[in-house]
Amino acid sequence: MKKQLGILAMIGAGLFAGSSAVYAHHAFAAEFDGEAPVEIKGNVTKGQWVNPHSWLYVDVKNADGTVTNWGFEFGSPYALQQRGLDKSVLQPGVEVTVNGFRSKSGKPYAYAVTIKTADGKVFKTGGAQDAPAPAGT
Repeated sequence: MKKQLGILAMIGAGLFAGSSAVYAHHAFAAEFDGEAPVEIKGNVTKGQWVNPHSWLYVDVKNADGTVTNWGFEFGSPYALQQRGLDKSVLQPGVEVTVNGFRSKSGKPYAYAVTIKTADGKVFKTGGAQDAPAPAGT
């Protein structure tokens, strides 16, 4: 019996040690440029409310008349919901203005810090601890 308890204790200790936090999460600075703020106005095309980051896609009309679909990284769905923002607010077609920081890749992606809806409501969308504060905050 003592031998079995010892084995169980070793298994439990092994499981406990193996369950320590293992995060393979990227930092803001790994993908986004804190020196490249953006303010983008357009219409929502799609939202993905998934962990660890939600994504919002917005069609933006360019000066030459073409349209670029931008993707914006948001915080987790739970964090957004705590701030009053969920997918019912950002349905396709809704006009928004997003402030954030452009991706380092140069592609039309950005980290969103805030989003403003056409009725003037502003929501904080980011949660990265190493993200710079947006201008004017």
